[in-house]
Amino acid sequence: MRRNTPAGSGRRGEDGGARELRPRNGMGGVLRAGARADKAGRSGVDRRVFLVSLGSLVLVQCSGQRAPGRSPAAVSFDRRDGVVAVAIEGKPFTAFHYGEDWDKPFLHPVRDITGTKISRGFPLEIIEGESNDHRWHRGIIYGHGLINGFDFWREKGGHGRIVAKAPPRWSAKDGKGSIVCELALQPPEGEPIGSLREEFTFFEQGTNRIIDARITILADEGVGITMGDTEDGGFALRFRDEFREDRGATLLNSEGLIGTENIWGKRARWVDYSAVVKGRRVGAAIFDHPENPCHPTYWHARGYGLCAANPFGLRDFLGDEAQDGSMTIPPGGQAVFRYRVVIHQGDAGEADVERLYGEYAGRV
Repeated sequence: MRRNTPAGSGRRGEDGGARELRPRNGMGGVLRAGARADKAGRSGVDRRVFLVSLGSLVLVQCSGQRAPGRSPAAVSFDRRDGVVAVAIEGKPFTAFHYGEDWDKPFLHPVRDITGTKISRGFPLEIIEGESNDHRWHRGIIYGHGLINGFDFWREKGGHGRIVAKAPPRWSAKDGKGSIVCELALQPPEGEPIGSLREEFTFFEQGTNRIIDARITILADEGVGITMGDTEDGGFALRFRDEFREDRGATLLNSEGLIGTENIWGKRARWVDYSAVVKGRRVGAAIFDHPENPCHPTYWHARGYGLCAANPFGLRDFLGDEAQDGSMTIPPGGQAVFRYRVVIHQGDAGEADVERLYGEYAGRV
């Protein structure tokens, strides 16, 4: 994948086989299809951050927690009307929405092990007093604001759509369940410009609920795919309003920085949001896999409750028009991005998020 920026990149966002991709400025570049990404963009020393608990210890009795020695919790699926519901031990976890009513697929709602929803209800659920901005922020979602010049993030008219080619497939074994969906990158007019494959794996680990995501972008329509430089987009989770920073939520990254003013547009291995919901503290962290292109990624982490891992938005994140964070996948090539969402009890320190990241990254 070669870094080049199509017309229209760099505009400000909504918030004010084997072929090669070589990163430039630690970001843009060309990827070899099927090869590991260049890690030249890795920042400094990969140091362990020792987290101090940011809130009082939360003791939660979780009916879903399994005793040591018991078999893994069973994951099950139920599909109807463009939705695949996901349950663990018969208890709702989330649902994969892929029907024609939506311009891109998403997971919604997202629940912790006690059944508490951590994702915002809107626009699927209208809750009195809840925010209703950015209707395309639905649960866990993937999209990008500039793909070959088209907007596959915002839904304001004239935008691209990410549409299912067929109903998703699913499987369950040994306490884990997975969904795979093949999708087309459909511009406002004409034929698809490429494909997207979304794979999600669901399981429990102690009192944590976990979603592993694998996003594959395929240039399989005879043209290259350029992921343009814009802050808008990425692998994202829109939290419920209790996770707003102005309502007392804590936003923390792997480098020990706190608050949206300090973590937005910064590189980090993970970002965690935690808040008090219904009298107890709960949180969720998004992990960036160390083999992702341009790891550690940049973060579009907003104080109003949107957290997105976005490796492409250098011009906006660094405030430098000379930067180029775009990435081009050549015809026949692909790029793979992996993420993990950990929905935990307590804050990042109590949940030992840094240790959990080490396990995910294979460092423990």
